[in-house]
Amino acid sequence: MQAYSLDHAERLRAHLALERQLYEVRGDGQGGQHWQLVSAKDLAAFEPAAEPPPFSAKSFFFAERELLFRFDGGQFYSAMPEVVPQVLFGLHACDLVAVAYQDQFFAADPHYQARRRATLLVGVDCLHSCRGGFCSTLDCGPAVHAETADLILLPRHDSSTDWLLLVASAAGRSALNGLKLPVAKGDWQAERAANNYYVAREQGEQQEIVAGIAALNRGEIDGETWEELGLRCLGCSGCTSVCPTCSCFAPLDLPSAQDGMHRERVWDSCLYEGFQREASGHNPSATSGQRVQRFWAHKFGDAFKARFERYGCVGCGRCDRVCPGGIGVHGVMHRVAQR
Repeated sequence: MQAYSLDHAERLRAHLALERQLYEVRGDGQGGQHWQLVSAKDLAAFEPAAEPPPFSAKSFFFAERELLFRFDGGQFYSAMPEVVPQVLFGLHACDLVAVAYQDQFFAADPHYQARRRATLLVGVDCLHSCRGGFCSTLDCGPAVHAETADLILLPRHDSSTDWLLLVASAAGRSALNGLKLPVAKGDWQAERAANNYYVAREQGEQQEIVAGIAALNRGEIDGETWEELGLRCLGCSGCTSVCPTCSCFAPLDLPSAQDGMHRERVWDSCLYEGFQREASGHNPSATSGQRVQRFWAHKFGDAFKARFERYGCVGCGRCDRVCPGGIGVHGVMHRVAQR
């Protein structure tokens, strides 16, 4: 990767926003953090959040609800989304890994890929662990993986304004055209390695997570344990909504006076009681314990790791923060490790 010295991250942001819609996570004035549209003239300081926002970048590519096609009674008409060039500015390493995971899951999906091809990803390395994060255990951070981003920002420990800017893709290099930056000096590779080591120490060894994953894949967690965990699940879909790799959806066919009918795709959750119910009435995951087991098998199953080259969990800790029943990843893995 080529490295440049960047005096202000806002300078890069303004440059990229000239020809693209640019989104950045910002406070909503009520203590929340959300993705917001930022113009090239916006002078607000870029301040990377201490932890990933409540919602990842998933919905930018996998829409919560979208039209797939129309049928007028005799012919089908596809309904591809209208896309414009966009930038997601300041993505954490874990969320970028999740985008790469979704890229594989939706590799043959034209709606997803249309949005994805129009998007430039600008990541930012983390200098400290977020609350409940364990990205280092799963090799999902804290440093951004080069293959998951187009440009990477690295804040410097010794300066409040100076940044390193790493070019990670051809699209990233092209996006810098017209922005003259000096080549970075010093051993920035060693700096990133030191940052990784520091954050990993903050996060600790996460022995319960490691032990829980091993027990799950060895089939050592009995049905009674899963049912005990299932009793805490309210079926609210909070965890699946905020999880950056969850991709369950349901087709929805609706009548239309103008078109005859149209089909939409809407987010669904494998933790809903009827998600797997078959037309015959049989439900292979009829109990809440079975559904909880299925969810965590998707997040940490070796079969999914073999298919996607990594687990379906990126160590962001969102499920812990949102679950009212206390069965986010740390809650489940603690119970499993103590079984």
